[in-house]
Formats: sequence, structure tokens, C-alpha cells
Amino acid sequence: MSDNASDSSSESPKTSGETLGARGSDDSSSAAKDPSEWVTGDEPMTGPQRSYLDTLAREAGEELPADLTKAEASENIDRLQDKTGRGQ
Repeated sequence: MSDNASDSSSESPKTSGETLGARGSDDSSSAAKDPSEWVTGDEPMTGPQRSYLDTLAREAGEELPADLTKAEASENIDRLQDKTGRGQ
């Protein structure tokens, strides 16, 4: 293996202005995307979503169906966080 090849393998690939982390007011990140637009939004909610929704619903005095989709769970989490003050 030549010195040149080993030097380039230890460097991070360069990208044109792409960054990770804080984006300020950039609404194009997947975290800012409306749940109804998620590619996997119609799949069943995840275990962590189910657990957190159970906690939030109990605190809010609400009952929710146990067969929510990922998108529905996310929307309910947002709503219940506002209602319980956990989202602040």
C-alpha cells in the first residue's frame, strides 16, 4: 500500500457545504417534516413511541388507541407534550 493511499483513507470525505447538527431555521431536515409526509409514517408506532405515549396519555388523563401509526403517534406526542407541559 502506498503512503498516498493510506493518507487519504484516514481523512473524512469532503462534501460541498453539507453539514450535520444544528441547522438554525432550516425546515428541510427530516425532523421538521410533517409526519403525514413521512415515508414510513403508515408503519406501526415504535416501541419507544408507544411507551412515551402511554406515559403522556396517563399524565393528560387520556386514552389512545394502541394501534397508531408512526405519524399518528408523533402527532399525539406533540399534542400531549403541549398539554402536559413536557414539550417545553
